[in-house]
Amino acid sequence: MQILDRRIKLAELKSLAEKMFGNLVKGVVDVELEIIAIDGEMHSDLAEELVTGGSQGINIWGFNVYPDAKEDWLEFDSMINVKPLLNNRTRTIENSVIREKAVVIIKSFIIF
Repeated sequence: MQILDRRIKLAELKSLAEKMFGNLVKGVVDVELEIIAIDGEMHSDLAEELVTGGSQGINIWGFNVYPDAKEDWLEFDSMINVKPLLNNRTRTIENSVIREKAVVIIKSFIIF
């Protein structure tokens, strides 16, 4: 588990994926503080790590990266994304503004 303080190459993500799940790396993004944590067994573990560092749970969203995928390499599918107070009742990010902000932040950390 790591909070990224630098950009990471897809090759590094592939190596992390092979060690944990084979084809994906789990991560969480704080859309307010613009930070991400990756490489946890569960999104909730990663979210807890960010909260310990000062993030607020309402700003944290779970995602998966598939380093070998050419398209659809990023998905938002996590139980931590269920946030009824924000009218987000599914495991994806339903609010397009929040989802786009999350995508921009995640892409800023990954070197393609």
